[in-house]
Amino acid sequence: MPPPLRKLDLRKTLFLLPNMITLSSVFCGFDSIRISATAQGDDDYYRASLLLVFALFFDMLDGRVARLTKTQSAFGLQIDSLADVISFGVAPALLVYRWSLWQRPTAGLVASFLFVGAGAVRLARFNVLSMGERGAPTKPGKYIVGLTVPGAAGILISLVLANHAMGDALRLQGPAYAWGMIALTIFLSLLMVSTIKFRSFKDLRLNGRTLLLVAFAVGSSAVVSLQTRPAFVLVWLLSCYVVIGLVESVLGLTRRSARRRQARTPSTPPLR
Repeated sequence: MPPPLRKLDLRKTLFLLPNMITLSSVFCGFDSIRISATAQGDDDYYRASLLLVFALFFDMLDGRVARLTKTQSAFGLQIDSLADVISFGVAPALLVYRWSLWQRPTAGLVASFLFVGAGAVRLARFNVLSMGERGAPTKPGKYIVGLTVPGAAGILISLVLANHAMGDALRLQGPAYAWGMIALTIFLSLLMVSTIKFRSFKDLRLNGRTLLLVAFAVGSSAVVSLQTRPAFVLVWLLSCYVVIGLVESVLGLTRRSARRRQARTPSTPPLR
């Protein structure tokens, strides 16, 4: 008598889907590292940065697929963070070093390493804060602590893409901009490990505020695209995201300071 056929567990099959998407991001990051390590010209750096744009796409996709298929797990959280270290830590750090920072060897090497190290610390902290008591990932909140690693990497990647789009009209990889790129890389590293809260946009609802935000993003992007090049739109949007987080943090500190001063001020007794 033949053994009974085992039923296909569709849930286990679906569990593989987001992880395969995550591994696609890892492949893009790995191939970008390969190209950056042997790059001979601006076209090679463009290809390496374009691969990281695909890695960003896969990184955004895997979490959404996991939520849609209800296959979120602690394993998925860990592998996603490991993928981010490769694709948005090591890969963009090597890219920007080979593209620009090598012109200041010691400072450039330190800045590139700080970016990788800060990204690893940021992801480890995120994993700790995102796990519940049983190790399962918790629902993301309205804010996230520190600039996301893909967000920081996206700024560096978008500069390489914009520079390629401008051709000879803009040479950000030149010696004149090397210290500026080093400062930017260190600044992004500090933002990743900071306690500044950035919006996760997980709580967006279809209301007037959301429509205004979308209208501003679309309108300002159109202006930037017409005045410069479409490649600068990503630089603009990511810069706006960082500025919004910084402004909200400053306003929050101002409000908390005002509340503390008000609490320390003794109340005036009522007149009889």
